[in-house]
Amino acid sequence: MSNNSNIIKKAMDRDQRADQKMKIPEELPILPLRNTVAFPYSVLPLAVGVPRSVKLIEDAMKGDHLIGLVSMKYPEIEEPQPGQVYEVGTVAKVERVMRSPDNTLQIIVQGIERIKIDYWTTDKPYLRAHITLAPDVVEEDLEMEALQRSLRDLAKEVVKLSPNIPAEATDFLNHIKDPLYLAYLVAGNAGLEIAKGQEILETNSARDKLRALIKHLSREKEVLSLGKKIQSEAREEMDKAQREYYLRQQLKAIQKELGESEEGQAEIDEYTEKLEKADMPEEAKKEAQRELKRFKGMSPHSAEYSVIKTYLDWLIELPWNKTSEDQTDIARARTVLDQDHYDLEEVKERIIEYLAVRTLVNKRGVQPKPGDEGTTTEAMGAILCFAGPPGVGKTSLGKSIARALGRKFTRMSLGGMRDEAEIRGHRRTYIGAMPGRIIQAIKRAGTRNPVFMLDEVDKIGIDWRGDPSSALLEVLDPAQNHAFRDYYLDVDFDLSDVIFITTANQLETIPPPLRDRMEIIQLDGYTEYEKIQIAQRHLVPRQLKAHGLRDEEITFTEEALRKIVQDYTREAGVRNLERQIGAICRKSVVKIAGQEWSHVVVTPELVREYLKKEKFESESSENIEIPGIATGLAVTSVGGDILFIEATRMIGKGKLTLTGQLGDVMRESAQIAHSYVRSKAEQLKVDPDQFEKTDVHLHVPAGAVPKDGPSAGIAMVMAVASLYSGQPVRGDVGMTGEVTLRGRVLPVGGIKMKVLAAHRAGLTTVILPKRNEKDLDDLPDEVRNTMLFVLVDHIDEALKTVFFPDEEQPEIAAAIEG
Repeated sequence: MSNNSNIIKKAMDRDQRADQKMKIPEELPILPLRNTVAFPYSVLPLAVGVPRSVKLIEDAMKGDHLIGLVSMKYPEIEEPQPGQVYEVGTVAKVERVMRSPDNTLQIIVQGIERIKIDYWTTDKPYLRAHITLAPDVVEEDLEMEALQRSLRDLAKEVVKLSPNIPAEATDFLNHIKDPLYLAYLVAGNAGLEIAKGQEILETNSARDKLRALIKHLSREKEVLSLGKKIQSEAREEMDKAQREYYLRQQLKAIQKELGESEEGQAEIDEYTEKLEKADMPEEAKKEAQRELKRFKGMSPHSAEYSVIKTYLDWLIELPWNKTSEDQTDIARARTVLDQDHYDLEEVKERIIEYLAVRTLVNKRGVQPKPGDEGTTTEAMGAILCFAGPPGVGKTSLGKSIARALGRKFTRMSLGGMRDEAEIRGHRRTYIGAMPGRIIQAIKRAGTRNPVFMLDEVDKIGIDWRGDPSSALLEVLDPAQNHAFRDYYLDVDFDLSDVIFITTANQLETIPPPLRDRMEIIQLDGYTEYEKIQIAQRHLVPRQLKAHGLRDEEITFTEEALRKIVQDYTREAGVRNLERQIGAICRKSVVKIAGQEWSHVVVTPELVREYLKKEKFESESSENIEIPGIATGLAVTSVGGDILFIEATRMIGKGKLTLTGQLGDVMRESAQIAHSYVRSKAEQLKVDPDQFEKTDVHLHVPAGAVPKDGPSAGIAMVMAVASLYSGQPVRGDVGMTGEVTLRGRVLPVGGIKMKVLAAHRAGLTTVILPKRNEKDLDDLPDEVRNTMLFVLVDHIDEALKTVFFPDEEQPEIAAAIEG
């Protein structure tokens, strides 16, 4: 308030104000104000950056410096027009103008009198209007004097409660005698909202202005008083806490001098009682009693006091003999597993077998003899490894198993773990030592027989701190884990009743000794039919619940789900499929919440509208008309995939160039393919001289992805044979298999994932090694019944299928269907 005093005092003389009014023209340029209300007699600093407003100020400075100030109704509008600003404002004089480096103007204006806009004269180059002065009506009576005094007193109290307003403002308020000047001074500094400030400006009666301001300041005073009270109470609480702390410290010192320690004795009694109630094994109980004896004779200020206390807490809180009772109803367990996951019969059968063994052993009272604990544990234990690409349900399957068995579930991620101590714990000699994460997870679960999931077991690291995978050997060995010894506890803990489930994307990176301790269950990718079933049964209901939708508000058609699977996802699992379903649900919520639609039927057309252009297109849908291209099948960390082998030749000296980030084994396969085709030149009706006169370049896209393995051998032979013979390879045929120099086709792995990838890509025929025929039993019926499988022992049999339609080669006896 004090900052305005020097200029505002000039306006306090009524004769001077009257003189100013006489000089105000009837037409004024109008400057709209954003988030500001200008009052008469007030001084305002303004920043002017809009080009037309800059022009207005420049023209005003050339004339009488007078402008009209009105507030904007809609602050977000850059250049408001008539109707978008209030009709009552203030005529002001531009006192000072400064230009900033960014060409904006910093101006200071002084309000003179209220004005009312009669009509607008122009909006170019800026707003101009015909105005009428609207002086306030000032009633001079006892009520006005009382209102003025009340407002002044309230304003002084608010100043005292406001830390940001200087105390000199109180003295300034005492010198103001003009009620109108007092009203506008308070209104300009009271922090009013735009609408409220405009209401006060438009009020004609000075008495009504004072009443409105008194009402506002009364509320502001209550808010400030309450805030100050809260601060005072908080300060008192802090002072009280400090005082209590100081007295307690004194009390402790007195007790120490007297040799009294009631608190320490109470703590010892508490731990003694807890140890009696804790159902510990004999070894753990002896260790706890030994540590408690040391604890009794130790000062609370000793460095080891807190170490022993923490150790005793861990021993007491561990569930040594607390177990969850297994659900022995096999039919119920099967129902739970079927509810949570579609298909995955092999995993479900293994869990049912485990449950059946537990039920029979408990029923017949089979107990391990001393020294034979590991033998019984091997039969009753279950250490499973779910291996497969991301998104096929490995982690969620562990939760489902826990629910089916009625056990607690806990998990621990092994990805990036490099410290052995995270498994076995730290010895208590180290500061801040803690048990390993295995014991910590058992404590969190609250039972010693939870379902324990070890995620990403294939991503364990190794460095100078140790090898965590070696520490897991004891944990995951049924013959040893009944006596697992954590370095921190230093007593045996029985892990034999824990169902350990590990997950991995690739088995190759798991050390062989660790892999040998686990029962590996391969979870390959899902077919299109299986993905649609999973979406209908699990993904769609889960996303509807997550987005607050009801079943009657949105319906996904099977054709829409099929379009999402085919055109917007390319994965072995269903994680991205659920993400796309969630995106459609969000867009549908917008329509339903906006009451545009009451029910959404998701069709393929709506999928295209919501998810925009298709992200994937079947690469095999294009007929291969160029010789030198063959379609291979590969296995990646995210499942199976098709792989194009491209070959071209040019005039040269018989050189073979290989690109595409190929590993050593794959490069050797390419050299074998080139040598084999060269040895069969006459059979392929190729001039042998071409091999010496031309160079061959063989490329495997994508170039940025490293590739290795022998399974692309047969596809490389076909690509080179097609290049030299001039005959294109059939575009609907995929192939996999290792090739020898003699032309034999050797078996390879990952058949199920490769065939599923071929099915997803739209291939109709797959060439496989004869010795992989047994792997066809793992394929779903809908894949076996819709694809033609050609089993070959020799490369010559594959050449007939690749270069000629099946109807022209009835002698291919290796072809089978289903």
